[in-house]
Amino acid sequence: MAEFTLPKNSKVQKGRHYAAKPGAKRVRTFRVYRWDPDTGENPRLDSYEVDVSNTPMVLDVLLKIKNEIDPTLTLRRSCREGICGSCAMNIDGSNTLACIKPLDELPQGEVTIYPLPHMPVVKDLVPDLTHFYAQYASIKPWLQTESAPGDRERLQSPEDRKKLDGLYECILCACCSTSCPSYWWNPDRYLGPAVLLQAYRWIIDSRDEATGERLDDLEDPFRLYRCHTIMNCTNVCPKGLNPARAIGEIKQLLVKRAV
Repeated sequence: MAEFTLPKNSKVQKGRHYAAKPGAKRVRTFRVYRWDPDTGENPRLDSYEVDVSNTPMVLDVLLKIKNEIDPTLTLRRSCREGICGSCAMNIDGSNTLACIKPLDELPQGEVTIYPLPHMPVVKDLVPDLTHFYAQYASIKPWLQTESAPGDRERLQSPEDRKKLDGLYECILCACCSTSCPSYWWNPDRYLGPAVLLQAYRWIIDSRDEATGERLDDLEDPFRLYRCHTIMNCTNVCPKGLNPARAIGEIKQLLVKRAV
């Protein structure tokens, strides 16, 4: 019988507990993934009792932990408005942005916070997105044209512009790709939902003149066709986008081109 276990140094262990300060009014417990590559120790889950009276979002809680309880906690954050995607993480079992995840939407009881799943971890809640960004660069995410624009900007009809709705809003937070089992299994060759959605954004842009080349680049058993329409990507997108639909549209374009 085959037995599959995590390597000894990968097993998450019980961490430290930080009790709430005396006089705390509204206390909730947060179990946060901690790992420091410099120590050589196993990752652990530290437990923090936090007064959430003035912390409406999960990011507010994490910043309160860092500023008032444990300054060693490491995380990414920037805009606090769901625009930059820096604070993407796994909160209570689902990928989302900490800055726009209200505490009131989480079930009562302990809240567990991990970095984005199936990604190398730099430290604590910070994932290494180097490979993800390299895949994004591989689709050449810029307008490719051969014709001269003339003396005016490149024009686009309202109808063609409307085709970009639901695509351009992607902030590359990687919530969708890191929730996709197909991406977990083939991260080296499958581009993943976020990058494919971005690829379709340029394929469908009426101003771009490299549609054929872009489709040629995606016509591959792994880069595109590892998508099995599991729909995790669409379920977790914090911007309400539908990467699975974009992937399906690319497949249809390839079929139409072949027949």
